[in-house]
Amino acid sequence: MKAFATTVSALTLLLLTVGSAPDPRPATDAPCAGQIHANPGFERGTTDWTAGPRMVVLGDAARPAHRGRAYATFAGLDVTRTDLLRTTVTVPADCDLTVRFWVRTLTTEISRGDYLNVGLAVTGIPPKTRFSLAFDGGSQWRQYSMSTGTAATERTATVSFLASETAGNGVTAFDVDDVTFRLS
Repeated sequence: MKAFATTVSALTLLLLTVGSAPDPRPATDAPCAGQIHANPGFERGTTDWTAGPRMVVLGDAARPAHRGRAYATFAGLDVTRTDLLRTTVTVPADCDLTVRFWVRTLTTEISRGDYLNVGLAVTGIPPKTRFSLAFDGGSQWRQYSMSTGTAATERTATVSFLASETAGNGVTAFDVDDVTFRLS
């Protein structure tokens, strides 16, 4: 009986000790951590994006996505036109937003005439084109990155992809995939 009482006392002490240990999980998610866009890979079409009338989301085995099954494409038509794809996210105070995206260029163009301009506009800062990609971008997926920097107040950040094509210069299609929006 004495051994039983000693075992119960030891077990009670163990439970009290374990039960009083601090919980290693944070009470809430850190405000400056993680992916904040719901559809970065276009797997749900253009949901959470504003897309021009000629924006296409493809899942094509002959032209596979960077990851997943879908990607957005500014399909080359060899006509003079522009097309826009954009989205806006909220950046909490004291957080930096890094936007990474993948682009592939398929073209018959032999001189610069078709462009994909990638911009980042942040509350309180004039919009700026961060990348101007042309026919020489390559037929393999390439990753690009841009960042907002931090600010003491909450801001909005708008990422835009604007494709411009000129007629008679060859056909260029710009494919965009895996546009991640990570806070740090």
